[in-house]
Amino acid sequence: MEYVYAAMILHAANKEVNEENVKQILDAAGVEVDEARVKALIAALENVDIDEAIKSAAIPSAAPAAAAAPAAESAGETKEEEEEEEEEEASEEEALEGLGSLFG
Repeated sequence: MEYVYAAMILHAANKEVNEENVKQILDAAGVEVDEARVKALIAALENVDIDEAIKSAAIPSAAPAAAAAPAAESAGETKEEEEEEEEEEASEEEALEGLGSLFG
């Protein structure tokens, strides 16, 4: 998700959403950058009107999930949670590949 957030920050700041700018945002946040994920994101956002995508995407369940995340982090990660994160990262990559169809 941090890759999409980086693109959203750039868009909100009226900066060009490109590979170099996304990498800079991620570096500044201390995220280890995966070049393939950055390229996939930029390719998925090609020809996408981000403002229209935001207007059409209503996600009411996002707030409760975001509120639960800090509580889980403070409890400490177990091996099972680390495995779930790896699976989640893999599914994020798949989601990025299909991101263009989501907004297109």
